[in-house]
Amino acid sequence: MMGQIYARIHKEYKNFRLNMELSVPGQVLGVLGASGCGKSMTLKAIAGIITPDKGKAAVGERIVYDSDRKIDLPPQKRKVGYLFQNYALFPNMTVYENIAAAAGKDKSLVKSLIRRFHLEETQGLYPDRLSGGQQQRTALARILASGPEALLLDEPFSALDSYMKEELQMELKERLQEFGGPVMIVSHDRDELYRLCDHIMVMSAGENLICKGTKELFEDPEKMEAARLTGCKNITPAVRAGEREVEAKEWGVRFTLNRKIPERLKYIGIRAHDFRPAGADGQIRVEAVSVTDAPFERNVLFKNADCPRGTMWMKLDGRDGQIPERVSVREDKILLLE
Repeated sequence: MMGQIYARIHKEYKNFRLNMELSVPGQVLGVLGASGCGKSMTLKAIAGIITPDKGKAAVGERIVYDSDRKIDLPPQKRKVGYLFQNYALFPNMTVYENIAAAAGKDKSLVKSLIRRFHLEETQGLYPDRLSGGQQQRTALARILASGPEALLLDEPFSALDSYMKEELQMELKERLQEFGGPVMIVSHDRDELYRLCDHIMVMSAGENLICKGTKELFEDPEKMEAARLTGCKNITPAVRAGEREVEAKEWGVRFTLNRKIPERLKYIGIRAHDFRPAGADGQIRVEAVSVTDAPFERNVLFKNADCPRGTMWMKLDGRDGQIPERVSVREDKILLLE
């Protein structure tokens, strides 16, 4: 396993400030955030495509940028493989020539990468004759041909049709495991990052809001913004009603938990699939507001019939899922958020 990526960088724009600190060991880090939060800017600063106002960045043991020591290596000397959203293949070169341009004179490396990325039948074609998946494979093969110590992937699936993504994500996961060094993947697609990444960093307004193991983040996002970005549809202001009690006033319900409620609590969250049909003792009496059917599930917008102020979403399996009269939520599924 190779080294790590470290960055502590600051850059000021007219209407935006990037103030980022991160450390990526030889694993895959996903960067999740809303559009305009600074995800791609962070990658470009590490790669040397843009220059921060101040700070420090390192790839492995090598300092690639240090404003105090006047170090600012050009991109080609940073040993960082950068995958652009549109893949940036040379349009006047074939698949073989694109990869060879990065491999120098090592023809055996080019042939090996063509085999690994299943490009044998397309190696003589130009980029405009390739599918989106073939372009992505070619771009990754070209990056690996240059012998990078780290990989930065900027929205690697944004140029692909949705039906292709899942298969290519599994393919990419395999390639990244073979690579073994530090990888950063920028995306606004939480499902994509869940499948590919060991850890996820949530960005907000140019800063590292929270960084955790992927499953741990989804189970306990801690911050309201992180819960929202990981797909929690039901978030409401809440108050601590006791050491183990929390009240969601907009929903008109109080939950008793088997854990202490933190003093800094501001919100609670419930994922739409965590509501369960319940009998007469169910915590919430359902008053359906609207129903939307998807191919394999039913989405129900509802209120607490005993306190019809705020609305909630729940997901039911199957398009014909019967809307329950009452629902409950397991206490360990309630997200406590700042």
